[in-house]
Amino acid sequence: MTKYHFVGIKGSGMSSLAQIIYDLGYDVQGSDIDQYVFTEIALKNKGITILPFDANNIKEGLTVIQGNAFDDTHEEIARAHELGLKVIRYHDFLSEVANQYTSVAVTGAHGKTSTTGLLSHVMNGDKKTSFLIGDGTGLGLPQSEYFAFEACEYRRHFLSYSPDYAIITNIDFDHPDYFKDVNDVIDAFQGMASNVKKALIAWGDDPHVKSIQVDVPVYYYGFDDSMDVYAQNIKITDHGTAFDVYVKGEFYDHFVSPQYGDHTILNALAVLTIAYLEQLNVENIKEALVTFGGVKRRFNETFVHNQVLVDDYAHHPREISATIETARKKYPNKEVIAIFQPHTFSRTKAFLQEFAEVLNLADHTYLCDIFGSIREDQGELSIQDLLNLVNQGKLISESDVSQLAQHHNSVLLFMGAGDIQKVLKAYMKHIGVDPKF
Repeated sequence: MTKYHFVGIKGSGMSSLAQIIYDLGYDVQGSDIDQYVFTEIALKNKGITILPFDANNIKEGLTVIQGNAFDDTHEEIARAHELGLKVIRYHDFLSEVANQYTSVAVTGAHGKTSTTGLLSHVMNGDKKTSFLIGDGTGLGLPQSEYFAFEACEYRRHFLSYSPDYAIITNIDFDHPDYFKDVNDVIDAFQGMASNVKKALIAWGDDPHVKSIQVDVPVYYYGFDDSMDVYAQNIKITDHGTAFDVYVKGEFYDHFVSPQYGDHTILNALAVLTIAYLEQLNVENIKEALVTFGGVKRRFNETFVHNQVLVDDYAHHPREISATIETARKKYPNKEVIAIFQPHTFSRTKAFLQEFAEVLNLADHTYLCDIFGSIREDQGELSIQDLLNLVNQGKLISESDVSQLAQHHNSVLLFMGAGDIQKVLKAYMKHIGVDPKF
């Protein structure tokens, strides 16, 4: 039997894919940095060996999966080539796996992980569905009919996939270290969409999405009755959000989501469109939707005294806006406090004004130092540049969290794609709570 070695196994996508291959009965190991990364928990729980990077890890008989963060000069990749081993890039291997099933790729500048998590959960309410989620979660179910996976646009990696269906949640300018401008991003999505075999499901209110041209059917979803799939009679309750769904003008069914915010309804519409097109049992789908518990680092809540502590991956202005909106709708009587750590100097510089505008939607804002990438130069930019644009903003760090305790009856949003969780953990310890992550 093939034994797989994942180089960079703690990467969110690599961790997920390693778990899937392990679940399907293969021998799996991997290597990565020594520092703790939250994705390693699931790997260790399954008994998957994680080794420190070392060329001696690479031995005869291995098939090596190369993480996208590592080039051919990496010591383990170089050794694999020396030994003549089969080396497969992450996105190429993921494509091989997906092609064995009826596959659904979830892509977009924002909302990929949340939508993939919802899709995999809801579809498993009726049919066996293996899945790969970008939060480090992966599950390979033997005899699966479907495969739901997150497809990232960064460096155009999603061009490797030829899914049966693709969901495009939105198109926006991000990853300024790679994409030149929004037109470059649109071009990438056009290439991805051209590989879709059955149908494209896309948010109909996004002008960039509407510019995509494909030969397969397109189902636009949204809130307006001009869409192919739309929600009406939306009601916010103590238990979530209830709404009716119409497809091509005809009533499909009434659904209840345990989540809040317009973006969560849009995510549900995309997922329900897949269920409709594949004629899944609607009663099973409704039951599964009600029980969706969310994904890692997407509005994950901890309740302490009169505060709600939220851990969220939001790292782009649009994502921060959506997270604040969710907090406002779910907790209309609480103050909303933003604690934000910008991720990469290139993104911070590109969206400096936009970050300030959305952070000013919160009642109070705290900023952490920018979490930079090892691949980029800081230049003259610092967190002070953003602080100057935020209304009464304050700096915060892992060693100085006591000021957050003054915000009684508040939702504290810890947002960022770096190590903002260190600040959250420090605050939880400050107020006498043992962090469970």
